[in-house]
Amino acid sequence: MRTLRKLLTALCLLVTISAAYANKQIVVATDNTSLVFTVGDNGRLYQSYFGERLVNSADYAQLPLGKEAYLTHGMEDYFEPALHINHTDGNTSTLLQYKHHETLKHDGCTETVIYLADPTYADEVELHYAAYGKENVFKAWSIITNYEKKAIELEKYASCMLHFYQQKYFLTQYDGDWASEVHKHTQELYFGKKVIDTKLGTRANMFTPPFFQLSLNKEATENNGQVLVGTLAWTGNFRFTFEVDNLGGLRIISGINPYASQYTVNKGEKFQTPEFIFTLSNNGTGCASRNLHDWARKYQIKNGEGDRNTLLNNWEATYFDFNEDKLMQLIGEAKSLGVDMFLLDDGWFGNKYKRHSDTQGLGDWTVTADKLPNGIGKLTEEAKRQGIKFGLWIEPEMVNPKSELYEKHKDWVIRYPNRSEYYFRNQLVLDLSNPKVQDYVYSVVDGLMTKYPDIAYFKWDCNSPITNIYSSYEKQEQSRLYIDYVHGLYKVLDRIQTKYPNLPMMLCSGGGGRTDYKALQYFQEMWPSDDTDPVERLFIQWGYSQVFPAKVQCAHVTTWNKEANLKFKINVAMMGKLGFDINLHDIAANELAYCKQSVTEYNHLKTIILQGDQYRLVSPYEGNHAATMYVAKDQQKAVVFAFDVYPRYAEKLYNVVMQGLNNTTIYKVEEINRTDGSKGEVKEYSGNYLMTVGLPLFTGNKLSSHVYSVVAK
Repeated sequence: MRTLRKLLTALCLLVTISAAYANKQIVVATDNTSLVFTVGDNGRLYQSYFGERLVNSADYAQLPLGKEAYLTHGMEDYFEPALHINHTDGNTSTLLQYKHHETLKHDGCTETVIYLADPTYADEVELHYAAYGKENVFKAWSIITNYEKKAIELEKYASCMLHFYQQKYFLTQYDGDWASEVHKHTQELYFGKKVIDTKLGTRANMFTPPFFQLSLNKEATENNGQVLVGTLAWTGNFRFTFEVDNLGGLRIISGINPYASQYTVNKGEKFQTPEFIFTLSNNGTGCASRNLHDWARKYQIKNGEGDRNTLLNNWEATYFDFNEDKLMQLIGEAKSLGVDMFLLDDGWFGNKYKRHSDTQGLGDWTVTADKLPNGIGKLTEEAKRQGIKFGLWIEPEMVNPKSELYEKHKDWVIRYPNRSEYYFRNQLVLDLSNPKVQDYVYSVVDGLMTKYPDIAYFKWDCNSPITNIYSSYEKQEQSRLYIDYVHGLYKVLDRIQTKYPNLPMMLCSGGGGRTDYKALQYFQEMWPSDDTDPVERLFIQWGYSQVFPAKVQCAHVTTWNKEANLKFKINVAMMGKLGFDINLHDIAANELAYCKQSVTEYNHLKTIILQGDQYRLVSPYEGNHAATMYVAKDQQKAVVFAFDVYPRYAEKLYNVVMQGLNNTTIYKVEEINRTDGSKGEVKEYSGNYLMTVGLPLFTGNKLSSHVYSVVAK
């Protein structure tokens, strides 16, 4: 009876508190956008508005109540919920009422935390919204706390739910496959549900990156239209659900994919969802991208405002076939090329099972004695002597069945004990839900850094999705594996970051397999695709630039596409973080000279490219040409890249109209990085002219490219 009286007292108190807060408004705002919540007469929280910030704050009181902000399963709603909890007594319904909220000030942002609770079961949900005023970017996540007597089970647990009520909705998604990433597709949404998700586990983004663009009322263009751009900061399975209801309202639910991922939360424990990051632009997709780029460089990416190193990778020069002498020579060539670093790729490890291909050795991180008799140390010493840095390829989350690690620790591998194993790229995934495996993966990096402290960079690969999905460690909690794996990965990366805070790493994952902002807290750059064909890279880099700045996109010059000349390849790669992956002995002397010239030119331009505002001027998706522009923040310098891909015979050519300049400033424009080393004719134009009339930068020549310097007089 005493317990019942306490529960009834608590219930009455919560109802009283909810009634007291009826019609209370909570405004979460950036400099440009407002997200407004209202507490209803029933004590529940509703989203009343999400749009352009209102000039008169008193007008927010006139807004309609709207839709419930974080809809739950089992009550009166008929569509997809944000939250579904299986309670200890078997009840699957949840009702959330407002308790209170608080506002916290952080560097560059204001965080609003709204506390909701179930009056029957006392489970609590915190809705967190961080608003970055200047950058016009929001982050949203939820925390679910179990205050019941026993464990509860989460069926669905969204990071964020957003509501819209517009005449039309146009969804743009980007999808593809290995070496064929970020193909753009746009469709109008009608009644029903559209889902973008992944179930791959580790290499989660191989088929689709975790971001989308949603145009409201009409299809947005680069510079016009209202568009929401959203992405999930989670290095695992994600799901975006877009559902139009019978009244024409749209709900967007973003978060971890709940597929095969029911998650048990014990009494008194919390479950935190990943951050959903979004921006609402009233000036097209270009503005939205620049919002995200500015925010990411300042607040999210590891060393986001720091420099980046150019490099020479040995992969296409040697593949697995190298020895110490070859590598010593390549280190010298990296110095001669003028890049900052030499990167040793796959093939340097394994002794019982020597790494001569991708079929064996993965997991055995000891230097192959007959390839490198003096170890990695000989190479780092040579790099130091040459005045460049040394980087190393690793893939510490994976294992080949043909390896000493697999023979010793099958219990560390994600695999069924009673079924034949299925291999993706001849490998399996280590079980990072297991703390012992976490220690081992951490020891791969820590061991190498301890023995070879002059290693300055790691290329961290991850080439397989999770297959044979069973954990010997989780045992009775198999539905936690997808999530606990990612949490285990973050624990490893946190340890590395703590001990080696200034160690740069590339997020590789077979190209495009991991492209998310949570991972980029630990990795300062990513490998967008294994496809380095410069024509394809125009599309791939364009696609990823919708959400990610040029600074994180590694772009290498390789032998892919024999039709494209070296100049075209280099100019494409200069639009990201420049690297080379070619055998310098296979190119002519004049081409080698152009490579060296381009490295020097890139070093002059990279502050503008990596830190400036990006303007996508002419889309490769829309014709036979492409142009992209980068403008320094002070508008004193800019660089324009123009590409003729496959122009038609006698095609009409039009001026390229620039963006981002100062109208009244006079700019000197000249072509740079020409193959003969000369500069083009210098001409002067006002910013207004360049942004209104533009310049004839395109030609009818197949696979030709031009780079233009724009400098204030």
